[in-house]
Amino acid sequence: MPRRIMLTDRQRAALLDLPTDEADMLRHYTLADDDLEIIHARRRPRNRFGFALQLCVLRYPGRLLAPGEVIPAAVTRFLAAQLGLRSDDLVDYATRDETRREHLAALRDFYGYKMFTGRGSRVLKAWLESQAETARSNEDLARRFVEQCQATQTILPGITVIERLCADALVAAERRIDARVADQLDDDMRSQLDALLTESAAGSVTRFVWLRQFEVGQNSADMNRLLNRLEFLRGIALDESILSHVPPHRIARLRPQGERYFAGDLRDISGDRRLAILAVCTLEWRSAIADAVVETHDRIVGKTWREAKRACDARVDDAKAALKDTLQAFSNLGSALLEAHEDQAPLSDAVQNAGGWSSLKGLVATAAQLTNTLTADPLAHVVHGYHRFRRYAPLMLRALDIHGAPVAEPLLAAASIVAGTETTAIRPLTFLRRSSKWHRHLKDDDGNRLWEVAVLCHLRDAFRSGDIWLAHSRRYGDLKDALVPTEVARATPKLAMPFEPEAWLADRKSRLADGLQRLARAARAGAIPGASRRVP
Repeated sequence: MPRRIMLTDRQRAALLDLPTDEADMLRHYTLADDDLEIIHARRRPRNRFGFALQLCVLRYPGRLLAPGEVIPAAVTRFLAAQLGLRSDDLVDYATRDETRREHLAALRDFYGYKMFTGRGSRVLKAWLESQAETARSNEDLARRFVEQCQATQTILPGITVIERLCADALVAAERRIDARVADQLDDDMRSQLDALLTESAAGSVTRFVWLRQFEVGQNSADMNRLLNRLEFLRGIALDESILSHVPPHRIARLRPQGERYFAGDLRDISGDRRLAILAVCTLEWRSAIADAVVETHDRIVGKTWREAKRACDARVDDAKAALKDTLQAFSNLGSALLEAHEDQAPLSDAVQNAGGWSSLKGLVATAAQLTNTLTADPLAHVVHGYHRFRRYAPLMLRALDIHGAPVAEPLLAAASIVAGTETTAIRPLTFLRRSSKWHRHLKDDDGNRLWEVAVLCHLRDAFRSGDIWLAHSRRYGDLKDALVPTEVARATPKLAMPFEPEAWLADRKSRLADGLQRLARAARAGAIPGASRRVP
């Protein structure tokens, strides 16, 4: 038996309860002039009230009144005010079931409402199946069904019937999606996917379980573990296009289903369902692991910069004693020179008494060294992270499907050199800004190590800014994919009113004239609640 949608009490109430909010009652339960003419054809007040109530409930939420149903006081007051009746007039309505059935038959004749039977029900069932693939939840599909019944003036069946219909539609949609994905897999691809459930990796777990055991790392060892998984998934060569006709929320639902299964349990699932789960997990994990690789690289670059900053700070701390001694020596020398100048004594004697010219040369050299220490920046130390980057960077750059904007083309060209896919004796610097501090340090770069570190650091920054991106990535994808397409934006109206004031005024005049005509008809028919026929 297919699973049945079980709506909560709150969800059922949202779909089928009568509205009590004033705005909703104004929208759904305001009676037009022709409605009032039909209603006033009933002889007794209670029948007029009940007839109007059945009409309103058929319009929204679109169902029949249940026997013995308690009508909210807000609804009775709202309708009584329009009909010129008292709320108590509804109490004695439909003491005979025949009265209510007769009124329902009259409403169907006047307004064209039809029951959920015959050809109309088959059309709605087919429509429901077409909507099931895009429905995001059980409640979403049930709400769409209710709205479609309202639009087609079909009286809603019972809630259990609605739940069963939606359950059948969801199961059918799920099977269609599974078959759609599985049909695009050839025999070789099916064998590769099924092998994930039988092959062993890391000794004690299946390849399927091994692939899903990943997280963002902190160091090069973690990075290589991620790259091993990414390389394996890329070797399967499963095309992303097999999911092009599957709604994204369906994909997001299939992946956690696969991650909850052990390999043995997944082998017991029917063929199409199993292959669909394996295909979705393979593509989703490939994308997620690529994102984890970029995030791990981001953390490694950040760690390298923090270590370089600590190295700078440590050198400054170590130089504090030498700085104090050097400043004290210069202070003593300056005092001696000032005293000699005031006494008009030879300055050379003052220098000699302060330690001699050789001591002065040493002080100047020490001061120059201290100046370099105090003005140094972390760029002078990031080269120490070269070996850390070298353990994974070439493989990472070959494994990731990186694309970029035109502004990032020099950086991507430099990354190709680091990856080893291009060889050149010249290390280009065009990816650096002219004012970049890297230029000063790269002049003394020996062996191009600092250049490679500069490329990898700028790759991190480019991923953050969106200048470069990964294909089919959730976090580091092309930012244009997250924007509304230009064609859709142009077709979408900017305002809910015309740009020309003359058109807006003409529309308002037309609405006002129509409203006054309806008001006049209601006044002639005496259908305005609380109004008097006397003219002052």
